[in-house]
Amino acid sequence: MANQTLIRVSVSEAARLFGVNPLTIRRALKDQDLRYVVVRGRYKIDFSSLIKWSQQRPLVKYKTETKGLGQYVEKWRIKNTLYSPNPKAAE
Repeated sequence: MANQTLIRVSVSEAARLFGVNPLTIRRALKDQDLRYVVVRGRYKIDFSSLIKWSQQRPLVKYKTETKGLGQYVEKWRIKNTLYSPNPKAAE
């Protein structure tokens, strides 16, 4: 099994990343839809569970694409293929 780095985010960070209201994240926590730990009285949410949760809910998926991280995907695309990773090197 590969060594995985665990990423945890706060409720407010999750809301900003996924373009939803913090109450939406808190509701998902209450419904036990997300994996989390409590550190010093604050929720720290497992990022991979956030991704899975967001992809299972059409409205959250839409908000992620329009108000969250998804709105920047096109801007992040590498336009100059000279500096783009060589697909053959990844094989």
